[in-house]
Amino acid sequence: MKWDERYAEPGFVYGTAPNEFLAQNAGRLPAGGDVLSLAEGEGRNAVFLAQRGFRVTAVDGSAVGLEKARQLAARSGVEIETIVSDLAVFDLGENRWDGIVSIWCHVPSTLRARLHAAVVAALRPGGVLLLESYTPKQIENKTGGPPSAELLTTQAELERTLRALEFVSCEEKTREVHEGKYHNGMSAVVQLIARKP
Repeated sequence: MKWDERYAEPGFVYGTAPNEFLAQNAGRLPAGGDVLSLAEGEGRNAVFLAQRGFRVTAVDGSAVGLEKARQLAARSGVEIETIVSDLAVFDLGENRWDGIVSIWCHVPSTLRARLHAAVVAALRPGGVLLLESYTPKQIENKTGGPPSAELLTTQAELERTLRALEFVSCEEKTREVHEGKYHNGMSAVVQLIARKP
């Protein structure tokens, strides 16, 4: 599996610091709430949230990545729950989460539509979704993310698939991303903050 191989590399391939967009906006999540982090990988975002008092569940398809996440959590003096699961079959539950975090969760468009519907159902009223993804424009930059437009999303798509949520902000932008050796340089991204009514 590609992700097991990547996460088996020495060190933390995307670093141990949280995603910048998440770090800037974590205060928008209901304080002390239950937060689900999708495609969490090696745990940097989950550990950051746990350090801020959230009860965090990290889901990822890679057992290798989540083992590193548990090590990072232990080293950081916090606890996180980890679940190894393909997002195509993972049950997010209903009215279960105060926050859902989706950082670089790049999946095929048909799964993405199902996943976004599941996110809406899984958030509790007042729950918040924080999402950052690469857009198809990112392919030209070659500074991170998958080389397939099928796995990337746009503001227009998010506005359609997540329309049941109240959008606080949603914008496509270009920004510098420096996260380990695989996300490095000027990047085309879409950032979303949305709340369940």
